[in-house]
Amino acid sequence: MADHEAVARRLIEEGFSRGDFSVVDALCAPHLVEHQDFGPDHPAGPEGVKAVIASLRRAFPDFRIHIEDLAVAGDIVWMRMIGSGTHLGPFMGHGPSGRGMSIQIFDAMRVEGGMVTEHWGVPDRLAALFQLGLATPPGRPGGVAIAATR
Repeated sequence: MADHEAVARRLIEEGFSRGDFSVVDALCAPHLVEHQDFGPDHPAGPEGVKAVIASLRRAFPDFRIHIEDLAVAGDIVWMRMIGSGTHLGPFMGHGPSGRGMSIQIFDAMRVEGGMVTEHWGVPDRLAALFQLGLATPPGRPGGVAIAATR
């Protein structure tokens, strides 16, 4: 299982945090199945992973992912991570805001034979939009504050 962890860590640290596309070719199976929704025109397999990395690095040239927690169960690697960067390029249809963001990401990867064969990802895109000033949380009706109760 240690090799499963090493594959996941290397893909995140070298691929996403450093923008090294060669690690994608080394660690992602040609038949990789992506379960995260990137839209109908998103390329499949390793090319899709490279497209995500390229898009993130265009939007956030200093983009980094820090792995907070990691667990391996069978052939699945589960991770809770923090993704952060400064918005200096296009992101989700918005121009650069110059603001920083730091969001939670939950990922699972199936690793078989030293290669990632499946991926599920849940980045907190709404938090990113709020932090970048590209969306605002809805206001309270009538300006009424809601107090926490026990």
